[in-house]
Amino acid sequence: MILSKICGLRTPASVAAAVDGGASHLGFMIFPKSPRHQEPSAHAVVAKPARGQAKIVAVVVDPSDELLDQIEVELAPDMVQLHGKETVERVAAIKARGIPIIKALPVSSLDDVVAATAYALVVEAILFDAKPPPGIDIPGGNGVTIDWTLLNGANPGVPWFLSGGLTPENVTQAIGISGARAVDVSSGVESSRGLKDPDRITAFLKAVGTIS
Repeated sequence: MILSKICGLRTPASVAAAVDGGASHLGFMIFPKSPRHQEPSAHAVVAKPARGQAKIVAVVVDPSDELLDQIEVELAPDMVQLHGKETVERVAAIKARGIPIIKALPVSSLDDVVAATAYALVVEAILFDAKPPPGIDIPGGNGVTIDWTLLNGANPGVPWFLSGGLTPENVTQAIGISGARAVDVSSGVESSRGLKDPDRITAFLKAVGTIS
């Protein structure tokens, strides 16, 4: 079974589509520069119906301890996804809070894939994402794909997600080439930047579901 994470959710309709389609993880962005950002308290309201049906993931970028405190109190996520330039030491310090971590890492070469092993002892999963285009200061959700062949046979020491430019139309090909057992999508299931399309979420999850 391939796991699916729908990231950048903000509305009840998109959360319902993700849960009904069988998504394993739901990502809620807490990063003001992102068009998918909402405050933790607002995300908590939208995420409430999904609790116990999918993992609630708070997605943050180089978060302060104060922000993490706020997220734990207001959103109470099952996991935190670190999508910035967090070092292994910083990730270890956040892990010490007792919450499972997904670490997103940008990939443009095989060296980037190999370097992910440094995080294996301090995270539950790695998310391999595409590097953002020049001049873009949002680390994910940019619709840019990875060279999927770089990830074929990847073994960072923990489970890993494939992300970056995935859509309902290309996800089966991406899984076939990369060998991914978990995938993450954001912009590829949107009708406009930051606005999720429930029908595209459903189509994405159906496509993933055709693969055993």
